[in-house]
Amino acid sequence: MARRLTTFSKFLITLIILAAIAFGGRYILNETEFGRNLVKSSTEEGDYEKKDESGKVDDSVVKIGVVTWGGYAGGQYFNEGFEANNNSRFYNDYGFKVEFKILDDFDASRAAWKSDEVNLLWATIDAFPTESAGLKDFEPQVVFQADWSRGGDAIVVRRGITKVSDLKGKKIAVAEMTPSHSFLLWLLDAGGLGMSDVQIVPQPNAIDAAQVFKSKLVDAAVVWSPDDEDCLNSVPGSRVLESTRSASHIIADVFIAKKEYVERNEEKLRQLYEGWMRGAAEINASDANKRKAAKILADAFDGFDENMSYNAINNVRLCTHGDNLDFFKLNPKYKGVTGENLYSNMTNVYQSLNYADKNVPNWRLVANSKLVSSTDLSGNEHASEGQKVFASATESDKTRSAIATKRVSINFRTGEYQLSENAKTIIDLEFVDIAKAFANSRIRIEGNTDNVGSRSSNKTLSLKRAQSVADYLVSEHGMPSNRFIVVGNGPDKPVASNDTSDGKAKNRRTDFELVPE
Repeated sequence: MARRLTTFSKFLITLIILAAIAFGGRYILNETEFGRNLVKSSTEEGDYEKKDESGKVDDSVVKIGVVTWGGYAGGQYFNEGFEANNNSRFYNDYGFKVEFKILDDFDASRAAWKSDEVNLLWATIDAFPTESAGLKDFEPQVVFQADWSRGGDAIVVRRGITKVSDLKGKKIAVAEMTPSHSFLLWLLDAGGLGMSDVQIVPQPNAIDAAQVFKSKLVDAAVVWSPDDEDCLNSVPGSRVLESTRSASHIIADVFIAKKEYVERNEEKLRQLYEGWMRGAAEINASDANKRKAAKILADAFDGFDENMSYNAINNVRLCTHGDNLDFFKLNPKYKGVTGENLYSNMTNVYQSLNYADKNVPNWRLVANSKLVSSTDLSGNEHASEGQKVFASATESDKTRSAIATKRVSINFRTGEYQLSENAKTIIDLEFVDIAKAFANSRIRIEGNTDNVGSRSSNKTLSLKRAQSVADYLVSEHGMPSNRFIVVGNGPDKPVASNDTSDGKAKNRRTDFELVPE
């Protein structure tokens, strides 16, 4: 007759079986190729938890999603690399670690942010209205600005296209609802054109747009640096029509975080912002620091050497604390482009083109300036950029070819040149935003009249009217006076027949032209 096992015996046998399973599993994971590959695969596919030297999980890591772009160098330089590490100044100065994750695929980057695989994520304010409504369930907060694009984005064109008006009817490759799209929209507006005046050839991204241009399938393309140089080398006679070096306040890179995450980690994020701004200021002030940052980028970016990375940093304005005070309207003296200006303008533009939801959240709901307002960084290295200094205009500037011409009807009383309140409103609505967006371009203001009266008196009057417009932009909007080239054409440049009242009205106009240095 068989003996039944006691309860204690069963317990011992269970322990032995569990121990054997644990030993066998550990042996397979650590001592066999199959196990080691399994561990490596699970780590690469989404295990973002980092362990310190003792093997404990480090919960203090701030995970930041970025793209292959030079504008985030301030944070990566301060972190001494892209990986969470003990040499990071974030770790040594503030006590937490930072990891940068390259997420060049747009949809994948948004999925990673939604699932908390990254805590902060890159975005650009100009294009954010096209996605902010879709992210509203996560309550995205814009917490700081990292850079302005300053040459990193460009519009390349084939031979024969020398100004924006030449784009009419042409095929343009562009990644829709991205910074490239925003740049194109601004440039077309500056040239008196709209999206209906050109043939858009949609592309998934700016890299593909460059490839289409190199294949000579389109007349123009909006591309990223260094693809602009590659396009010029690949297509004989091609040129850069315009870049964000002149269109200096259109593409603003920022970082977003979930409202819940910001509230839970406010002091840590404030310290992240402070360290990032310290890093940006150091790079801006020293070429040696810039080259150190370039090496960090080259080590992380596939296909980028140190020289390419150095140029990538030179193609942006790394924003300082002062720039962020301006961006979030925390500097009452600042009259340039703010985050709210850009976000609100592009919301209206993208909604009018049916690219943005009608329920785009207001700027006040997405902007969170607490990190900026609660940070105290002083000294010249942390000051805002300031306006470009222009030399006095010369006679040759009066006839230099313009990139874009915007014609605006500004009404004056007969024989007068003073601006009425209505005329000021028209200037504000039709041109001020363009002037601020293209802050590094000269502006030629040309006054024009019909043929009523003598030519000499009309030329004098048109010059005074153009000057009154320039004076208004200087006094009301704080633009540098040397930026303007003032011309009085009188009746010499009609755009319509002076034989009809309608034609005469069209000729009584003011032309605003963007002129390269």
